[in-house]
Amino acid sequence: MKITFLGVGEAFDEELPNTSVLVRTTARGEPARILLDCGFTVPSPFWRKAPGPQDLDLVWISHFHGDHFFGLPALLLRFWEIGRTRPLVLLGQTGLGDVVRKTMELAYPRFLQKLAYPLQFVEVEPGRIFAWKDLEFSFAENDHGLRDLAVRLDLGGRSVFYSGDGRATEQTLSLAHRCDLVIHESFRWKDPTPGHGTVAESIEFARRAQATRLALVHLQRDERREKAHRIREVLQGLEGLEGILPQAGDEIVLGESPPR
Repeated sequence: MKITFLGVGEAFDEELPNTSVLVRTTARGEPARILLDCGFTVPSPFWRKAPGPQDLDLVWISHFHGDHFFGLPALLLRFWEIGRTRPLVLLGQTGLGDVVRKTMELAYPRFLQKLAYPLQFVEVEPGRIFAWKDLEFSFAENDHGLRDLAVRLDLGGRSVFYSGDGRATEQTLSLAHRCDLVIHESFRWKDPTPGHGTVAESIEFARRAQATRLALVHLQRDERREKAHRIREVLQGLEGLEGILPQAGDEIVLGESPPR
């Protein structure tokens, strides 16, 4: 799997796109391209990496805050504009279909029915495994101000966990067990914010999950500017766990050493 951090920022960061991850792999002998969250600043970096009309197969939406799904109208409409024909799977918690339809109607009235490609809404809940091609998606609820589902992707012995927003729970800890890569929101360095995690909590989470690698995303913009160097020092000093603070555009191929 190739993991591209299209964005690593929080909702109001003026420098970094919203947190979003592009996963590219091969399943059943064909390319499989998966987008994890699509906030309002995500379409532009996505198009720089994948400009073609068929360059995406599935979009996962962790929850319904704007910095995690308000980019969908632009994404869907550009696919229509440049001639997409293949179905696109939209995957998320119960209510996804209604929310996306209402959002599209608000953003671009009467355009949803003009799309020349099918949208396949798949609504999931914790305890269910969604099998797609050779991949398996599984889910758990974390602690956030709005209901948010973390997701785990498994394919060919490789695994990625993505928290969306929110603090860890025992359910998400179980979901992340022995993952190759844990991508976790870490809004603060140490001081907790209700419904959000911290750097220290994410490190402890990855250790308890016995994960191989940890990527910290969604840091509060001022704390990232002021403390990124210190955070990287801490991550580089970890024993038994590889930790990174990725920049937008950074890529990881699972099985290779992470960027420093």
